[in-house]
Amino acid sequence: MTPDRSAKLLEDIRHLDSGRFELVQALRKIILSLDLSITEEVKYGGFLFSAEEPFCGVFSYAKHVSLEFGAGASLLDKFNVLEGEGKFRRHIKLSSTQDITDKHVREYLVLAMKAAAKSRD
Repeated sequence: MTPDRSAKLLEDIRHLDSGRFELVQALRKIILSLDLSITEEVKYGGFLFSAEEPFCGVFSYAKHVSLEFGAGASLLDKFNVLEGEGKFRRHIKLSSTQDITDKHVREYLVLAMKAAAKSRD
């Protein structure tokens, strides 16, 4: 990912809403800390994360931040926080950094990363 594209998107988010900026930054920090192999790129107006295979994306909207899983329908949703009814995709809507803990975001990220690794095997 080019640092300029990342910095530009982050600056745009910060300019629009400091709370959403903090939430996006907190999610990026968690995701990138999961494994040294994780990469990030700016695409589709948000941040996409891969560990050889794409496993999630972070997108800032007007009133929330969405953590999106391309293969989210295959994830075990033991905390009932995944939203969406499509064939594959699911997401978690986040309105505050407290939602990261309350909605067990780290656990879903680990599941999504493992699912992506299985898909390439």
